[in-house]
Amino acid sequence: MDRYIGKLLDNRYEILERVGTGGMAVVYKARCHRLNRLVAIKILREELAQDEEFRRRFHDESQAVAMLSHPNIMAVYDVSRSDQLDYIVMELLDGITLKQYMQKKGGKLSWKEALHFIMQIMKALSHAHSRGIIHRDIKPHNIMVLRDGSVKVTDFGIARLTSANQNTMTQEALGSVHYISPEQARGSHIDARSDIYSAGVVLYEMLTGRLPYEGETPVAVAIQHINSIPLSPRELDPSIPEAMEVITLRAMASDVNKRYISADAMLYDLEEFRKNPGINFDLAAGTFSVSDDVDEPTQLIGANTPSAITNGGRRVSRPERPPDESTQRIPRHTSNGHQGSGRPGYYEEARRPSHTAGRREEIEEERQSPWPIVVAVAAILIFLGGIFYFLYTAFFKPINTPPEQISVPNVLGLTLEQAQQQPDVVDQGFIVKIGGDPIDSEHPENTIAQQDPIGGTSIRDSEESKVITVYLSKGSESYVMEDFYNTEFTLAETKLNNLGLNLQIKREDEHHEEVGMNQIFKQDPDFNSPLTEGQTVTLWVSKGPEQNTAPMVPFAGQNLAWAEATARKMNIKLDVKYQYDDKVNEGLIIEQSIPTGDLVAEGATMTIWISQGPEPEPSPTPTPTPTPTPTPVPEVTPVLPTGEPPVQSRQETLVVTLPTGGPETVYIEVTVSGYVVVADYYPTRPGTARIPVPVESANDAIFVTVDGEVADFYKE
Repeated sequence: MDRYIGKLLDNRYEILERVGTGGMAVVYKARCHRLNRLVAIKILREELAQDEEFRRRFHDESQAVAMLSHPNIMAVYDVSRSDQLDYIVMELLDGITLKQYMQKKGGKLSWKEALHFIMQIMKALSHAHSRGIIHRDIKPHNIMVLRDGSVKVTDFGIARLTSANQNTMTQEALGSVHYISPEQARGSHIDARSDIYSAGVVLYEMLTGRLPYEGETPVAVAIQHINSIPLSPRELDPSIPEAMEVITLRAMASDVNKRYISADAMLYDLEEFRKNPGINFDLAAGTFSVSDDVDEPTQLIGANTPSAITNGGRRVSRPERPPDESTQRIPRHTSNGHQGSGRPGYYEEARRPSHTAGRREEIEEERQSPWPIVVAVAAILIFLGGIFYFLYTAFFKPINTPPEQISVPNVLGLTLEQAQQQPDVVDQGFIVKIGGDPIDSEHPENTIAQQDPIGGTSIRDSEESKVITVYLSKGSESYVMEDFYNTEFTLAETKLNNLGLNLQIKREDEHHEEVGMNQIFKQDPDFNSPLTEGQTVTLWVSKGPEQNTAPMVPFAGQNLAWAEATARKMNIKLDVKYQYDDKVNEGLIIEQSIPTGDLVAEGATMTIWISQGPEPEPSPTPTPTPTPTPTPVPEVTPVLPTGEPPVQSRQETLVVTLPTGGPETVYIEVTVSGYVVVADYYPTRPGTARIPVPVESANDAIFVTVDGEVADFYKE
């Protein structure tokens, strides 16, 4: 059994099971007990953890990556060290790698699916590059495909460490050589364009089902990245659109100056292609040739020759005839043996420049060729056929022949991008365009709220009819249910009331073995469920672990000493009060708040009333009535059960000063009189956080920490 399973890191992350291994680290599924969510934890291998410099860069670069926040990048929550273990806490993803997805699809994807994936990959790279972070190990193995079809790029920063420490490269790291950029293979300067090259290789593999370069050793493959040109994707699959091929080869240009200058530039071309798959990017010849600064470039026979790039086609021109091999007319001999033609000047004509004589023969050949006549006859026949077709369609074709009808796709509720990518829209050639400003609608914001023509309408199958004009929704302000697990009830109630939805908050108190007293352990509706005006919200609040009970014994007629001894045996608390009574002797118990025979739980509090004897008669002369001195009672300080917060009588709002220039969120804990009453994440903008806290009195000790550091605050 894995020795890490069941281990609790930093008294917060409980490791549940192993989910993957790599050359640098082992990945585990874990539960964060502080936020009650599942996470992925990557633990650095022991042999790498021994290198102090490696560990330092591991932490520094991972913390930098933790600042990335993008829907197509796997989130990094925490970087820490516990019990000599270096680890990263990440988002737990439900999906498979792009490599596994391609294998399930038979190795090759349709160009539409490849376009869907590469656009998301480039959006992730654009976000990372804008923050100065280069991935350096883009490959299908580091891209996760989720159940909803979205992708997330993983292992940001980790590949950077691998490339920076060549002595620790494993066989797994060498496997990335199929996607390595030429400048990485040379050991040259690396910038964001290196990621673009690797993304181009991934796109090439998705489109063709094969890698651009193969070799017996990693070094052989790396050399091909430097010196060779890949086989044109359309030679492998002619159905690939030409524009998609151009984008792929431009991203894979071995010369960085001929490659896309940024992820945004490549994303722009992808977006233009998505809108118009027939677009022509009009690239000049030689755009993707090997860089001139490479000595003795090596090219693969067949796959890397220029004819492979031009699909085997080339322009053939007639070779010029050398002057000394020109064709001249041979003079005929006369009957008298002299050369001549029987007419003056023939000899001079024979001595004219050779190119003139050659041109004359070409003209004569052209005059004798029958092809011009054939072409002219064909053109006349085509012209007559066109006239006949026009007359037939205009006058002879039945007038009542109905035009072919097609059904308009329904795109309501979709985003503009989703609508434009719908199979019914793409396959039938529809164009989806925005018709005006957003309108009020119940549809979510930025989704299509209205379309013209309406979905399902039958229209004529013509190019001018295939235009769907849409109007986006402004949306409406929506609220979702927060996760209140292990949150104090009063705090949750305050947050729900502050939403202004007039929610009906219902409290249910039950015993719970794990959640502390007065903390929420269940809620309805669930986390992330939408909330509506006047909705009933039920919160189940813990009464702590169920305790032992015992029947209450009679206290009446007993003295205080006996009552205190009995209360200690029953593990209950006494609230002692005094009053006059003319029937019960002074010092004896008159009454008890819990009736005899009722079941009482350990830790309960019972009030008893002790007699002070008959009330004294008032004297004619008013004199101060001496206060009877009660029987001395040992001072007892009631002890609240562990985890029970102080009695709350009111709330105060704390304004906490937050750090700036760091992460987008911070973790704040507020302690009142020794009890944690707030534990949650808050955004760092606009520099302060307003936090409502329950207090008992103005003298309560309040202690605030931000990410574990003591923070300044004041009461509002």
